[in-house]
Amino acid sequence: MDKGDSPPSALDNQTWLIDAGHDIIEKKRAHGVDALVPRDRLIHGFRVADYSMRNAGDLATARDLDPRYLADARAAAMVLGLPRAIAAFGLSEGELERRFFDLFDGICDELRGR
Repeated sequence: MDKGDSPPSALDNQTWLIDAGHDIIEKKRAHGVDALVPRDRLIHGFRVADYSMRNAGDLATARDLDPRYLADARAAAMVLGLPRAIAAFGLSEGELERRFFDLFDGICDELRGR
C-alpha cells in the first residue's frame, strides 16, 4: 500500500501537522481568529514552532510569525488537558528549541488522539 492508499490516520506526523496547520490557516483566513477552537489554536502554535525549527533551526521565526504562539499553545493545551503539550509549551524557548524534535512525535500523538 503506498501513501496514496493510506488512511488519514496512517500519515506520518510531520505530514499530518502540515496538513492540519494548513486547514487551520484557511479557517482563520475565512472566519477570523475567533473561529479557532482550542485544538486549532494548539495546532497552529505547534505548526508555527515546527516551521521555525525545521527551516531556521530555532524559534526566532516563530516569534516573528506569531509573538504569542508559545503562550497560546500552552493555554490551549491546558484547556484540552494534554500533558505532553502542556509540558512542552511550558518550557522556555531555549529549552523547547533543544528538545523540540524529541518531543515532536509525542505531542502529535496526543493531538491526533483528540
